[in-house]
Amino acid sequence: MTHQLLTLALAPVLLIQGKSVRRNTPKLPEPPGARQGRKGSGAELRLLILGDSAAAGVGAEHQNHALLGQLVNLLAKDYRVSWALNAATGATTHSTLEALKQQEAQDYDVIVTSLGVNDVTSNIAPHKWQKQQAVLRQVLQEKFQPRLIVISGLPPMAAFPALPQPLRWYLGRRAKCFNRILKKDLCQYKNIRLLIQNTLQDSRLMASDGFHPGPDIYTEWALNVAEMVALSFTGIPIKANTNKHKYSASA
Repeated sequence: MTHQLLTLALAPVLLIQGKSVRRNTPKLPEPPGARQGRKGSGAELRLLILGDSAAAGVGAEHQNHALLGQLVNLLAKDYRVSWALNAATGATTHSTLEALKQQEAQDYDVIVTSLGVNDVTSNIAPHKWQKQQAVLRQVLQEKFQPRLIVISGLPPMAAFPALPQPLRWYLGRRAKCFNRILKKDLCQYKNIRLLIQNTLQDSRLMASDGFHPGPDIYTEWALNVAEMVALSFTGIPIKANTNKHKYSASA
């Protein structure tokens, strides 16, 4: 079946389940903590984290335990990191593009994005999302001149505890489709890497809402991004990659 036929066939059930999930899933706040600053010593490294509620750290009690804080701490061991967080709960690729229009151009060495989950749940057509992502990459390259962009692929939504079946299966299928699009489109870029979480072996590592990462997942995410930075800038890994069963990366 095509995506359109699946959507049509399952529409009544998916609509009811979607409304139920939005109504009953706890609304976790974005964690407190500074969204820009400096830390560390050594060569300057300018970092931007961009995207949705996962980029914003929802599921962690403080930014120190979210992707931002943990990544800055890792990078600050070797660099003088100046960092900024531009992320919001509910952000889509389209809304992020609109927000970027208001942001002044400046140089960043590393940009990390987390987008796609809200695009999946909004039922945007894959080809339309593909075009939006292409525009996003162009804007990031031209406006910020990054040395490295790390695109965080969609998480394994088919394993999200907050989602009932068949909604879980349906959204998981769409998330995999979007990741396939990213894998295909990103192979042409020399300064863009794709990071995908392959599996979720223990749902207890997620936040209490069953939809967002917990601190341990943010730790693993940060470690993998930091290793990509190290390999891209120095060619030397910061750690032995023990998480290949969970994450995969491509140029």
